Amino acid sequence: MPKNTPYILVSNDDGFFSKGIQALARVAAEFGRVVVVAPDREQSAVGHAVTIHDPLRANRIKVVDDIEGFSVTGTPADCVKLAHDQLLEEKPDLVLSGINHGSNAGINLLYSGTVSAATEGTVLGYPSIAVSCTDYNSDADLSGCMAAARLMISHVLKKGLPKGVTLNINAPSGPFKGLKWSKMADSRYVEEYEGRKDPLERPYYWLTGKFELLDTSPDADVQLLNQGYAAVTPIQYDLTDYGLLNEMKKSLES
Repeated sequence: MPKNTPYILVSNDDGFFSKGIQALARVAAEFGRVVVVAPDREQSAVGHAVTIHDPLRANRIKVVDDIEGFSVTGTPADCVKLAHDQLLEEKPDLVLSGINHGSNAGINLLYSGTVSAATEGTVLGYPSIAVSCTDYNSDADLSGCMAAARLMISHVLKKGLPKGVTLNINAPSGPFKGLKWSKMADSRYVEEYEGRKDPLERPYYWLTGKFELLDTSPDADVQLLNQGYAAVTPIQYDLTDYGLLNEMKKSLES
């Protein structure tokens, strides 16, 4: 492929050998030159963690078809940071993360390593997209997610993204009704820790709980997914509450 075609970095949190990353790498290859840099094992729900107490190791491995990449002994955010600083031949035109097996809509995106890999790409100055399937099954039909990713990759390569903004795509398994722009649904996990004992009678705790949707807005990502649509949410890593900040400034000045 010609050198002037887009150079695309693909990562994830399900690990280098997941079905989802192979599917996303194939879609990315329709648009340009692809390199995969992903964790050497599953790193689900690690959020934006980075490794600071251990060295990172990267092994060059073929992913799928003629696409090669690096399997890294670190988190999703580690992978994107290391790719940017050491592993890539040139700076990427686009960073993709996924396809994750499991929804990253609503509050899920806060914990997601998949979303954090994309967000790290945004922090580093690259247009970035996270892609997730609502089906947790490793053999889920990813055709709909691939179609949604294809549409958004084309859009972002042509139009770009505003500074500090990442696109978070979620789609059902298989075909979907259509693609809609959405907001992050107000939601949470109602969590409990189940106490158990190991064979030596030492206590340990296992996280359980269920997802609770608190949002009835028609444009909430979870609502749209429940109706069979793919949802695309523009997110940002700037956590400042500007409304309250401006109120506090005014109250201090008065």
